[in-house]
Amino acid sequence: MKNQLDRNAGNLTLDDIADLAGVSRSTVSRVVNEHTSVKKEVRQRVLNIIEEHHFHPNAAARTLALQRSWTIGLILPHSVSTFFTDPYYPNLLMGIAKACNLYNFTLALFLVSTKEDEANVFSRVGRKGFLDGVIVQSGHHGDQGAIGKMVDKKIPLVVVGRPFRSDNVTYVDIDNINAAKSAVTYLHKIGCKRIATITGPLDSTVGIDRLEGYRQAIKEQNGQVDDNLVVEGNFTETGGYLAMQKLLPFQPDGVFAASDVMAAGAMKAAEDANLSIPKDVSFIGFDDLPAASYGSNQLSTVRQKVAELGQKSVESLIEQIEDESIAPRQIILETELVIRQSCTQLLDISPQNIK
Repeated sequence: MKNQLDRNAGNLTLDDIADLAGVSRSTVSRVVNEHTSVKKEVRQRVLNIIEEHHFHPNAAARTLALQRSWTIGLILPHSVSTFFTDPYYPNLLMGIAKACNLYNFTLALFLVSTKEDEANVFSRVGRKGFLDGVIVQSGHHGDQGAIGKMVDKKIPLVVVGRPFRSDNVTYVDIDNINAAKSAVTYLHKIGCKRIATITGPLDSTVGIDRLEGYRQAIKEQNGQVDDNLVVEGNFTETGGYLAMQKLLPFQPDGVFAASDVMAAGAMKAAEDANLSIPKDVSFIGFDDLPAASYGSNQLSTVRQKVAELGQKSVESLIEQIEDESIAPRQIILETELVIRQSCTQLLDISPQNIK
């Protein structure tokens, strides 16, 4: 056993505090950083040891003791223009930034829109001691290579959105299939006979999964999927407008758009074609971003808690940083179907009871 008399405030380390308290070093780290996952009695025991020995960690000492930078990297595979025009990303960033502040981590943001960007970012991310861990907002085929490199280098990693290969990585997401299915089923329940969808990009898991939910709902209502009523979009308002123009000749009376932004563009196209919403055509979007509840035709939508996705991703990443033995896992958050003026409200049907 180490000689406890030799320990003093000048050379006390987290390992020493752990020995004295009878806990692991990672537990001491969580207490020092005010992490909420430590049991009350264990936290108090560690705090008593810290107070007794006048232990005052600072940023430099923590970095040296734990070989930490206390910095988390967030990689967004999108251009700067996309980041600032799509409200999903600022909401995600808000949740991540708040969690980093709560747990005393610094956040480093990387926007990757080209292969050159990816190579440059990975050369820094993979540098030992530069970052403690990485969050990647993903779901596209092209992101899988970068994710694989980080897994191979054993960099603590959490992916926001289901990656194409998910067996070896922790990710945080929602059940996109069932969420989309509930939206389309609701359109059927209010009497829509020709339900169309504007999908997300079909080289992404979110686009694929929300289309699958649409297909399942149509088939369960004893219908066959009409390919004329399926148009691929790109998560932009312009993309939604152009997709709706392609759908108009086939006279849909209900539209499920895979994002609120595309739904807004689609509704504008319907109005420009002199269609009344929801009398002639009903719309349901996805995300429930703030703009969905504005305007005269407030958008019915699937609500996902985007900021909470960010918060959960940070918490999961910190757990990995502090305990390398944690196995990859999938964290699935709940969604909610919110009905507003863009489609008919059925008083005898609760959106949450749609199956």
